Amino acid sequence: QVQLVESGGGLAQAGGSLRLSCAASGRTFGSYAMGWFRQAPGKEREFVSAVTPSGGITLYADSVKGRFTISRDNAKNTVYLQMNSLKPEDTAVYYCAADLFLIGKPMDQSRLYNYWGQGTQVTVSS
Repeated sequence: QVQLVESGGGLAQAGGSLRLSCAASGRTFGSYAMGWFRQAPGKEREFVSAVTPSGGITLYADSVKGRFTISRDNAKNTVYLQMNSLKPEDTAVYYCAADLFLIGKPMDQSRLYNYWGQGTQVTVSS
């Protein structure tokens, strides 16, 4: 069982930055792929970014590529999402997700993640 707790959300101006953190419980954090997803009001949950257990491979949605950076610290059981050049369309609840990493298993599909955090609100004003 893995428990995830996000933090770092809040209000930012367009062009500003925020860093989200997701702290995970459990001894097997180093075996889990970690993902960030977001859901805006009235929209479906969408993939933002993901990282392999070692941190060696990262994935990004086209909408955030070049602006967001995912990273992880396995010693601290924590994954981060550095969000720069924020836009109003980045406004959403951001969720951290975890699941065992398997070669060939997609990391950008929410249905393949079994563990989720409670979400943290990010609001970007224009």
